[in-house]
Amino acid sequence: MKIVLASLSPRRSEILKGLGLSFTVCASKNEEVMPIGLSPKDTVMALAKEKGRGIDGDVVISADTIVVYDGEILGKPKDEDDARRMLRLLSGKTHEVYTGLCINGNCDYDVARVTFAPLTEEEITGYIKTKEPMDKAGAYGAQGLGGYFVEKIEGDFFTVMGLPVHKLYEMLKIIGVTII
Repeated sequence: MKIVLASLSPRRSEILKGLGLSFTVCASKNEEVMPIGLSPKDTVMALAKEKGRGIDGDVVISADTIVVYDGEILGKPKDEDDARRMLRLLSGKTHEVYTGLCINGNCDYDVARVTFAPLTEEEITGYIKTKEPMDKAGAYGAQGLGGYFVEKIEGDFFTVMGLPVHKLYEMLKIIGVTII
């Protein structure tokens, strides 16, 4: 059985490897366009579905993650100023992280709540200088240096990393893929 991860995310690959799955990576060539007017859960499922569209394999896994604060969807920052804006928004507050997950076009999602410590301007500037925030939804990576800012996670840590493991397991079972 050919399992394909439709994502170039090193975090998603790392998670799948940690689960002992054999897979290949084939990233979508579809342009990632943020849908307008959808709820956060529908947004991440639409984005994840688009990533998997046109990818060949017996089992095609695609996912997408967004951060939501006060109704605003925070994707990847456009530039350093946008990253600074996002980190200031999240500083000292609780936000939601949504990850949409699709297997062969069948989609679901998971959500976790993340509480950030208050950040100083020096911490924000120092973190941006590392370049880590630039390819992460909400301008931070909880599994990296951004983890220093996370006070609490309510929900699946893997949802925050970009691939909800329990949801993946349940969805694979539904299509008859046995992992354990």
